[in-house]
Formats: sequence, C-alpha cells, structure tokens
Amino acid sequence: MTDAQQTADVTTGTSEPEPSGPAPVPLLAPREGVPPVVADDETFAEVVAAFAAGSGPVAVDAERASGYRYGQRAYLVQLRRAGAGTAMIDPVACPDLTPLGDALAGTEWVLHAATQDLPCLRDIGMVPTRLFDTELAGRLAGFARVGLGVMVETVLGYSLEKGHSAVDWSSRPLPDPWLRYAALDVELLVDLRDALEEELRQQGKLDWALEEFAAIAAAPPPAPRKDPWRRTSGVHKVRRRRQLAVVRELWTARDQVAQRRDLSPGKVLSDAAIVAAAQAMPADTRALAALHGFGHRMGRRQLQQWQEAIDQVRELPEAELPQPGQQVTGPPPPRAWAEKDPVAAARLAAARAAVTAHAEELRLPQENLVSPDVVRRLCWEPPAERSSEAVTTALRALGAREWQIEQTAPLLAKAIASAD
Repeated sequence: MTDAQQTADVTTGTSEPEPSGPAPVPLLAPREGVPPVVADDETFAEVVAAFAAGSGPVAVDAERASGYRYGQRAYLVQLRRAGAGTAMIDPVACPDLTPLGDALAGTEWVLHAATQDLPCLRDIGMVPTRLFDTELAGRLAGFARVGLGVMVETVLGYSLEKGHSAVDWSSRPLPDPWLRYAALDVELLVDLRDALEEELRQQGKLDWALEEFAAIAAAPPPAPRKDPWRRTSGVHKVRRRRQLAVVRELWTARDQVAQRRDLSPGKVLSDAAIVAAAQAMPADTRALAALHGFGHRMGRRQLQQWQEAIDQVRELPEAELPQPGQQVTGPPPPRAWAEKDPVAAARLAAARAAVTAHAEELRLPQENLVSPDVVRRLCWEPPAERSSEAVTTALRALGAREWQIEQTAPLLAKAIASAD
C-alpha cells in the first residue's frame, strides 16, 4: 500500500463522492520537497539513470504556455516513480529527452488526459508504449467530474493546490509556488491510478479501459488540419466568399507573425478583429483602425500589414475565393437528415436512444461507449444486411474498439432494423 493510501480512504464501488464524509486533507508540499529544475546535461543524465533504476509505473505530466506562446510545446516536464522520486525537467534547456524516453521504454506511463500532453511530449522525444489515463479511467468508471483535482479529492481524500494551471510556463525563472504546484500534479498520480484500476476491476470495465489505453498509445500523430483558418471563432457570421477570403488571408498573416514572434495568435490579433475586418472590408488603414480589435494601441506598421492582406483579396479572381462551408466528407449535419433522408434520420434517432439508454445502464458517457461520429456514419450508410454480425463488421471498419462493438452492435442492429 502506498503512503497516500495508508492515510486516505479510497473510494471504490461508487461513481460519486459520499455526501457527508471527512473533509479532504490539503496537500501542501511533495513528500520529499520540491526538487530543483533539471536544466543541464549532467543532471539530466542522473535523472535518466535514477528513473531507469526505479520500479513500477511512472507518473508523467507536462506544462505548456497555451495562450501565451505559439504552438503547444512543453515548458516543464514532471515525472515521479517509486525508487526515483520526483523530477522536473526544463525542456528549453534540455530540448531532447529521448534518452529518458528510451530508459522508460516498456514502462507504463500514468497521465491525466493523455491526449493533451502526448503531442508535446512526442516533440521532445518521449513516446510511451504503454499508458494509463486517469481522466479516461474516471470517465469509464462513471465519475461525473474527472479533473485531476476533483479526482484526487474524491478518490484519495486529498485536495490539490489550484490556480497555476493557466500561467505562462515559458517564464524563467519559474516561481517557487508554480514549481510546488507542478510537483504536486504527479505526487499522487500513481496512487490515483491504482485506486481507479481497482474501481474499474470491480465494475467489470478494466479490460475496456486497457483497450482504450492501448489504442491511445498506438495512435499515430494527427494529420494536419485542412483549412485551419475556418476554425476562426465567429467565422459563421461571414457569408460572402470574398469576405471569407479576408478571414483566410488575415488568419494566415497572423499565424506567420505569431510563429515569428513566438506568441499565441490571439495575442497578435483576435479572432473577433479578423471577423470584423472581413465583414467591413475597410478601404484603408484609417477605416481599419476604427474597427474593433484594431484600436489606438496598434502601430501604423501593423495596421498596414493587415490592410495589405485585405487589399490582396480585392484583386483575387472568383476561382481563388473559398467556398462557404467546408467540404463534407462524411454524412451531412444531423439537422439536415430529416429533409435529405427521413429514413436515415429515423435510424439515427433510434440508434441514439439505444446508445443513451445503454450508456446510462453502464454508468459511462455515451461518447465513450461509442463515438457519435461512428453512429452517424453507420446510420447514414448502414450495411445491406441489418444483422448484428453485419453491424459488427461495419463498426470495426469505422474504428470502434472491440469492447464497444460487443456492447453496442446488437442494440444498434436492432435500432436500425426497427427504424427501417
């Protein structure tokens, strides 16, 4: 039994905290104190050796500077393992952590919301082959709230310090309170993993979770997003193609400036300003400066840069203007189904009802039981044969996990057949 489990009640057999129980114990400092940040090759080599010699799973976390810096790179990496203690590494000073990743090959990594941290860890040479995601485990176990602080409090009886998750982790030197917060993020992660494993085992869901974790670890890096400028907040207000081209050109110019200055794009120019400029199509910098987001604090050179992007759009031929709306590769939006294909709309309604009911029985979110996109694609183009076997084959082709297929294929086949 771990130190934390000896001094805290572990919630098992239930998905919600008891309404009346002992107050959570504030966790104010790591057991061995806050370790110094590793920022040189010699100390890093010592950390690699220590963690290679450790035992059991390794807790891993990373801090980014979202909202402050360009991209999603890691600015601090925290690890904890039995026999090695806690280490915090500065990936700016030590940009290649491949030796540490290699030393932990085959070891189970414990992360909270793994898909958020894996991309930035991959960029610095740390790629797990096995993992345990405590956030996903909490979802599958039926917990209503799965943030790390809430999970530690609910499951282990400790309260973690809050308030530093959204700070600028690119700052140097990092303040002591931030470092204490970062060290505490991995302090109880393995304890939480052990408690959630037992909870999932008691609910008969552990094999489901392990299948999910294996899929996350094996997933390739996501492909680059097509037309990322279309994700500009408020772009739905822009209707005309030439105005959409202004959004595209301003987004592209902003991205280039943000990357060059290593700033979050929103700190260079807001999405609201891009949309306002696209709607107004200002004729000159004076008109541009009068728009929301292009105020008096913006210099003449910046205004000229944005105005040039707008002016370029005026000269574009019609063939080079973007079409309103992205090209749809899958089914249309569900709201359009009733008009386009009423039978498919009935299939979708029946399938959604069946999935929702079964998810409630299993006490897990319906999107974890089976992806809503998988259900939509299945209902839009169902197999010719409405049998459970045919639906199983279709679900597998759409990327559903085996445990999801086992749980949903019969009820989806029944729902589709009844709607037809």
